[in-house]
Amino acid sequence: MRYGSADVLRGIDIRAERGEVVALLGPNGAGKTTTIEILEGFRKRSAGEVRVLGTDPGEGDEAWRARLGIVLQSWRDHGKWRVGELLTHLGRYYTPYGTPERPRPYDTAELMALVGLTEQADARIGRLSGGQRRRLDVAIGIIGNPDLLFLDEPTVGFDPQARQAFHELMLRLSGMDTTILLTTHDLDEAEKLSDRILLLAGGEIVADGTAAELARRFETKAEVRYTIDGEPHARTVEDATGHVRRLFAEHGEAVGDLEVRRASLADIYLTMVREFESGRRTEPAAHLTEAAR
Repeated sequence: MRYGSADVLRGIDIRAERGEVVALLGPNGAGKTTTIEILEGFRKRSAGEVRVLGTDPGEGDEAWRARLGIVLQSWRDHGKWRVGELLTHLGRYYTPYGTPERPRPYDTAELMALVGLTEQADARIGRLSGGQRRRLDVAIGIIGNPDLLFLDEPTVGFDPQARQAFHELMLRLSGMDTTILLTTHDLDEAEKLSDRILLLAGGEIVADGTAAELARRFETKAEVRYTIDGEPHARTVEDATGHVRRLFAEHGEAVGDLEVRRASLADIYLTMVREFESGRRTEPAAHLTEAAR
């Protein structure tokens, strides 16, 4: 994707299989939204080949669009509608495209229960709280029982209970062969939900693999935290076991509050972004996945 003389995306190569949950991560301005809008058919690409459910998104018809679910970061329409009546109304647009194997849409009552809006069925949308409005966004995105679901920061504004319910719903959908492409800044959410993680930086995919595969790049490094006679210490070491043994050999019972912490997905994400931005990227994306395999 090019804007004027600037390449926003270059050399992007993404494939997602049926029922797979793929998390697309990256700093602001990396090109995540542009990538998703091209896949959704909302933005025309400058070059390259794209197939979504077997169709070029730039040529998708209504039947193709009925197979997609899209949850945007926010939208503000229909404030005077009531929750239940809006979902019922929108559901009618999907009915002609249902099949015995995959009926469309969801029943309105079932859908409201899935996203935790049953008690707000008769509430006007303009009076919903921020978290309730976000649940409605999700409900609108999945009402057509989609084959492919795009989620852009879906749990912003959710309380912990709603987030847990949403995660369970996403796992249920992927178990029903719904493919999900997720963008999020919540790295714990990405690690919990995704089968595969893509890291987009500077308009390029710089990492592609499962959380475990990406973690293996840092598996020899660990942060060791401890106190000696109550004074806190922290070290990043290659051999955590050897370091701990030396600590106890030298300080014995003076060592306390021992904690060994391996690299988290957040650590890996920040390290890879810093490496890319500083021009010190040492491993291409494809090699990360192949090495892990």
